Amino acid sequence: MNDYLSDFASLFEQYDVFAAFWVNIQLTFFAAIGSMVIGSLIALMRISPVASLRLLGTGYVNLFRNTPLTIILVFLVLGVWSQLGLSLSGDFNRNFFNWAVVGLSLYHAAFVCEAIRSGVNTVPVGQAEAARAIGLSFVPAARLVIFPQALRGAITPLGNTLIALIKNSTVAAAASVSNEVSSLMKTMIEFRPDVMIAIFLVVAIGFVILVVPVGVLTTWASRKLAVKR
Repeated sequence: MNDYLSDFASLFEQYDVFAAFWVNIQLTFFAAIGSMVIGSLIALMRISPVASLRLLGTGYVNLFRNTPLTIILVFLVLGVWSQLGLSLSGDFNRNFFNWAVVGLSLYHAAFVCEAIRSGVNTVPVGQAEAARAIGLSFVPAARLVIFPQALRGAITPLGNTLIALIKNSTVAAAASVSNEVSSLMKTMIEFRPDVMIAIFLVVAIGFVILVVPVGVLTTWASRKLAVKR
């Protein structure tokens, strides 16, 4: 038992586990911002009175929500970057990270859009009618009246999307991000199969530490900020 615990501790001496998790945290942070911005714009298109915009928004959601994330990341790295030569950084390795952020943002934006749209459905129709009655056009009405209330009603699905994003950040390995958790886990299993159970536990506990606080905070915020009807 003591020998196994010693081998377990040696994992942290031999491999920088914390640095790998930090990469996943950075991927999650930047992709969360990107997906929130893109998702909000797509949600605005989805509820727009303009039919062509609604069609484009619906097409985006159906395309990205039903396309595997791995395919999106591989397409961006091998197709857009390697074949078309569209670089996001002068640093070779940084390009993998940046394209992974783009792929995660585009993919999860579809889920953010639907989360916000579900929040819009909780806003009484009278709110939009009142906004139009005082002379607000669609965009100002959405920005000042509808979206602030919709976001309060969409906290739970947005929190669930963030949790999914945290876990899906491991798929960045498909974009050749070699210093994140799943890549490190593969390396550890390859060279340290004698402590395979410990490796799985380290990764699992690490993600539990990341995910559980988000779930708790989401539950608290959804109750605290819920719109009283």
